[in-house]
Formats: sequence, C-alpha cells, structure tokens
Amino acid sequence: MSFAATLGLVALVQIGMPHLFAAPDHSATARIALWGGREVAMLLLASLVAGLATTPYAAFHFHRVAPFGVLANLAAMPVVSALVMPAGLLGLLAMPFGFDGVFWAIMGAGIDWMIVVAQWVAALPGAVGRIGAFGIGPLIAASLGVILLGLLRTPLRLAGLAVLLIAVVWAVRAPHPDILISGDGRNVAVRGGDGRLHLMRTAKDAFLAKEWLAADADARTASDPSVMEGVSCDEGGCVTPAADGAFIALTQRAEALADDCERAVLIVTARPVPQGCRAAVIDAERLRRHGGLALRRNGNGFVIDAVRPAGLDRPWSPAISGDGEPETTIRIQGRPAPRAVDATPSESDLQSED
Repeated sequence: MSFAATLGLVALVQIGMPHLFAAPDHSATARIALWGGREVAMLLLASLVAGLATTPYAAFHFHRVAPFGVLANLAAMPVVSALVMPAGLLGLLAMPFGFDGVFWAIMGAGIDWMIVVAQWVAALPGAVGRIGAFGIGPLIAASLGVILLGLLRTPLRLAGLAVLLIAVVWAVRAPHPDILISGDGRNVAVRGGDGRLHLMRTAKDAFLAKEWLAADADARTASDPSVMEGVSCDEGGCVTPAADGAFIALTQRAEALADDCERAVLIVTARPVPQGCRAAVIDAERLRRHGGLALRRNGNGFVIDAVRPAGLDRPWSPAISGDGEPETTIRIQGRPAPRAVDATPSESDLQSED
C-alpha cells in the first residue's frame, strides 16, 4: 500500500501539482491568503490521490473502503506535520538531558486530536464502505492500472483508467461462496434463503466468524443473534437449510450420521460415514490435506476452492505426499426425498370408531 501511495504522489508531482495553483505576484496580504488556500488544496489533492491508489489493496485485504479518508487526512495531517512529528524528534534529542517531558506532552496532545478526528469520521453515516472478497485477478488488474497511470508520461497513461474500471467491475461481480468450512471442520457458514451467511459452530471462533462476515461484506458481528437464525443444534451436531432449501449438516456424533445421510445433501464430519450415504461428505482427511474450503453451488454439485489445493507446493506449505489429481467439484445425488408417512389408521382407532 505504501508503494502504491508513493507512486500516486510521484505521478501527481510529475504532472505538475506545484504549478496547478500557481498565480502571479500580488500584495503581501494576497500572497499569504493564496499560500494558505494553495496548501490546503494541495493537501486535499495529495490525500485523494494516495487514498485512491491504496484502495484496491485495502479492499482486497480488509474488505473495506474509506470514503471519508480524505476528510480525516485533511483534519489530522496538519497537526501531525506541525506538532506530532516535530515534537517526537525534539523529544528524542532532549531525552539525554532530561528535558523531553514537555515535548511528549505536545506530541500526546497531537495524538489525542488524531483520535478525536478518527472517531468523528468513523461515526459519520456511510463512513465504512464494505466490499465482498474477490480473487487475485481483479487486484492484479487494478495494480496494472495504477502502474500505467503512475509511470507512463504519454496520453497512453489514460489506458490505466480503463484497466481500473475493468478491475472494479470484475471485483464487484466476483461470486460469493455458498458454504464456508473451517480447516478444523468445527465451523461451517451456509448462505441461506435471505442471502446472508448463517453459522453452525461446535467450537466458538469469534475471529473466524468476524473474518467470514467481513469477506461477505456483512456488517453483522459474530455475536449477532441473526447469525444463528435457521440453525438447529443438538448433541449430535447442527443442521441448517441452504438458499435452495437443501439441508447442510455439521455432524459430531456417529449415531446422528444415519439421519443426516437421509436428510442432508452435504455433511461435514470427522466421523466415519456409513456405506451408501446419499449425501456428499467433507471429512477430516480432506480438511487435513486441503485446509479450509469455500464451496459454490454449481448445478448438481459444488465447486471447491481450497486453501491448499492438491499439488500446490510452497516452501512454507509443502505438498502432501500421496495427493492425486486435484478434486475441484463435489457431486451430489440430488435432494433427498422426504420420508413417506404411513397414514393408515391403526387397528385401535378403527375399533374405537365402531
């Protein structure tokens, strides 16, 4: 992000930012007034450019954008430049002589002002813009657009705007997963009929839930009661309906598997699954090999995105020996039919009617 901001500022200077606000000589009073207005305008423009240059990376990593970042910078940066940084430097120089206390006090006052500005801007309506997770493709395209705008000195640099527009559309249209499964198999998020994620948890992991919700551009917190809406849990595990009404199960006990195999289309479990189970199964061995999974419904099955796809070999995450061809889909046998109910009256009911 620092490199992108620096590239944006260098490009801004290269196109002549200091000359954008140039004016002929006037009286001393006019020059003082012009200097103040020009400095504010230059700070505003620099903050805008640096903020726009870092937006793709903030959206990719944190799933947020800050529409009012320029306003915060405009209110805080003059204090940082005039008080915080000089006071910090003077405090270091005065420290060997024991005269540094006053400088730390001045620096603290400036930092307190920064906190006040941050809290004020964060409380404004629409201060936090949320964007769902997107792949590396849109980020690479956005980086290419920033590079074209920042490095080229011919009108061809405007092609960077077109590349950035493509990156934005690509990121906004990125599909969201229908099911998320943690690497330990104890947390499963399922997209329900309301379009939002609902969590099944056999072990609470507030950080994981917060990250999943943020990546889905969902403003809810992990403790929000609506996160568990539609989820039914007992000692055997949890079950919840997906957007199409099919059930997804998180099974803890072996005795619950027979019922889940009949009713659910997908089971996440660490237990051995009985032969002839109709449901697709995500077991402990698959999670051990591939880590967390994101599943997207695709016709009669799910497309799998794994943290560690089969065959992927990295120095910090070596490939597991014995991995075969990468499995990128799970097929399901269709939604299980509802159990038939025998409506024949019992013999005792027939006798009572007589």
